[in-house]
Amino acid sequence: MININMNNSSKLTEWKLLFINFFLSLLIILTLSLSVSASEHGKVKSKGNILLGLKLLHLSPDEKSTTSIGGEASVNADVVPELDIRYFVTDNFAIEAIAGTTKHSARAIGTALGDVDLGHTWVLPPTITFQYHFDTNNSFKPYIGVGLNYTLFYNGNPGDVVSVSYKNDFGYAANIGFDYFLNDKNYVNIDIKKFKINTSNVIDAGAAGIATADIDLDPLAISIGYGWRF
Repeated sequence: MININMNNSSKLTEWKLLFINFFLSLLIILTLSLSVSASEHGKVKSKGNILLGLKLLHLSPDEKSTTSIGGEASVNADVVPELDIRYFVTDNFAIEAIAGTTKHSARAIGTALGDVDLGHTWVLPPTITFQYHFDTNNSFKPYIGVGLNYTLFYNGNPGDVVSVSYKNDFGYAANIGFDYFLNDKNYVNIDIKKFKINTSNVIDAGAAGIATADIDLDPLAISIGYGWRF
């Protein structure tokens, strides 16, 4: 049994730090410049509305796995830009699609093969979420939801081994969040999704042999951003 120890404060590259600083600064400027109570503009969520959001996403896996080589592993989190779009089927029910991809590196420590750099892989989890938005009499608009996703692993680098393969698979997500409307066209959003994702791995270590693993990834996705209502 492998216990995965996550390092959520893992070092980010310089360009990511610059992007985060720019994004948050822009978000503050837009919020201050457009801060007008949404209640002055009537109903801001209704059937046929489209909400388009640009956000900063932090994705942190919470892995548990069984493996044939023992030891423990460390897998890093990632911070990336994300785009989401929501369409309101009724005044309260909306369908959301998100676009974003993350890069994660992994290292196995204390295994039968010693300490092994497992390289990195890109993860693309296209997700459709069905949301219920609560009616409120102010600018604060909370919602809950459930979603279905299909996780794709691509453009991996095997690190110290010959190859590492990941099985693409379906999963699901629980969702909670809120929109805070600055006026009838613009809003700030905070969104939290907990994914249930499973994958199986085959690790080819060359002369050292083949190892297998079954992994529950179960990442937590937290995003904050700015949006436009159409």
